[in-house]
Amino acid sequence: MVLVVLVLVVVLGLLGGVHWYVWRRLVRDLTVPGGAARRVGTAVAVVLPLLSVGALVSGRAGAPFVLERVLAWPGFLWLAVLLYVTLALAVTEPLRPLLRRLLARRAEAPAEVPAEVPAEVPVPVPVPSAAPEPPAPAAPETPDLSRRLFVNRVVSGSAAAVALGTVGYGTYGVLRGPRVKRVTVPLAKLPRGAHGYRIAVVSDIHLGPILGRAHTQRIVDTINATQPDLVAVVGDLVDGTVANLGPAAEPLARLQARDGAFFVTGNHEYFSGADAWIDHVRELGLHPLRNARVEIGAGFDLAGIDDVAGESEGHGPDFGKALGDRDRSRTAVLLAHQPIVIDDAVRHGVDLQLSGHTHGGQLWPGNLIAELANPTVAGLERYGDTQLYVSRGAGAWGPPVRVGAPSDITVVELASKQA
Repeated sequence: MVLVVLVLVVVLGLLGGVHWYVWRRLVRDLTVPGGAARRVGTAVAVVLPLLSVGALVSGRAGAPFVLERVLAWPGFLWLAVLLYVTLALAVTEPLRPLLRRLLARRAEAPAEVPAEVPAEVPVPVPVPSAAPEPPAPAAPETPDLSRRLFVNRVVSGSAAAVALGTVGYGTYGVLRGPRVKRVTVPLAKLPRGAHGYRIAVVSDIHLGPILGRAHTQRIVDTINATQPDLVAVVGDLVDGTVANLGPAAEPLARLQARDGAFFVTGNHEYFSGADAWIDHVRELGLHPLRNARVEIGAGFDLAGIDDVAGESEGHGPDFGKALGDRDRSRTAVLLAHQPIVIDDAVRHGVDLQLSGHTHGGQLWPGNLIAELANPTVAGLERYGDTQLYVSRGAGAWGPPVRVGAPSDITVVELASKQA
C-alpha cells in the first residue's frame, strides 16, 4: 500500500511538473501579466488536466455513459497533445538562447551613415506664452524584452503547431480505420491441403466512449473484403459494459469466413465484465475459446486461452486444458491476447501464436516502453520452434491517436513446406 501511494505521488508530481512547464512556455512567456490572454490560458491549463483525469476514471467509477463520452474526447486528446507539445518544447529549448543572441548581434551591428545634407537656415517659430506640457510618454519596451518575447512566440508557437499537427494526423489514422497487412508464415507440420489458408487477425478494437458502432462496421467491412478462411478476434474488444456498448459490437454478427470467427479475452474484458461479453459475442455468432481447442477441417488445431488478467477472477490461461492432450504431430495455432505467454506456448509445442495487446506502442516513443514489457512489440518473430505474430491492433486505448504505430488487420497466410 505504501508503495502504491509513493508511485501515485511520483506520477502526480511528474504530471504537475509537466503541466507547469507547458503553462510557462505557452502561457506565461507569451502573455502580459494580468491580461485577459493570460487569465484564459491559465484557466485552460487547469481545466484540461481535470478533464483528462475525469476521462480516465469515469468508466471505472461507474459514471453515466453520456458523461464518459463528454469527457473522453477533450480529456484523452489532451493527453496526446501534452505528450507531443512537451517533447517539441523540450527539443526546441536550445534554440531560444541562440535566436536571442543572433537578434542581439544584428541589432548591435553599425548602421550605414547617411550622406550629409546641407544645413538650412532655421526659420523662427513663435512659441505660445502658456503652452500646456505634453503628457509623459510611456516607458518604451526594452530591446532585450522585445527580442525575448519574439523568440518565445516563434519557438513556442512552432512547437505547438507541430504537436497539434502530429496529434491531428494520428487521430485521422485511427478514425479512418485500420489498413490490411499480409504476412506469410511457413509451418513445417502444416499439411499440403492447408497451404494458403488465410486467418484474418484483429485485436485491440477497443470499443468505448470514443470508438463505437461505425468503428466496428469499418473493421467488419475491411475483414470481409479480404475473404478470409477464419477470423481471429484476439482480445481487448471493449472498454465498457454490454449495456453501454452492446449496440456498438453488433456489426460483428456480419463477419464472413468459411470456418467462422473465434474470440479470446484480453485484459480489458476483465475490466468490463468478461463473462457478460463472452455471452454477448457468442450471441453475435463468434466462438469463444476459453482454454479450449477445436480441429479446423483444413488440417490444424486452433486453440485459445483466457488472458492472464483473468487470473484474479479464476479464469486465467490454462495451457494444459487447451493443449495438453492434443496430437503433437498436428500443427497448433494459438490465440493469446498477450505476447508474454510465448514461453508457455513453446513448452506446449505451439507452432504459431497470434497476439495483440501492445498496440505497437501506439504513441511514439511508447514502443520503447512496450519493448521492456513484451518479447515482441509488433510483427513476426521466432522463439525456438514457435513463431509469434503480434498485431498492432485495430483501435486505440485512451487517446484515439496513433503515432508511429498505424492500426492494422493482418491476414496471416499459412504456408505448408510440403506444398
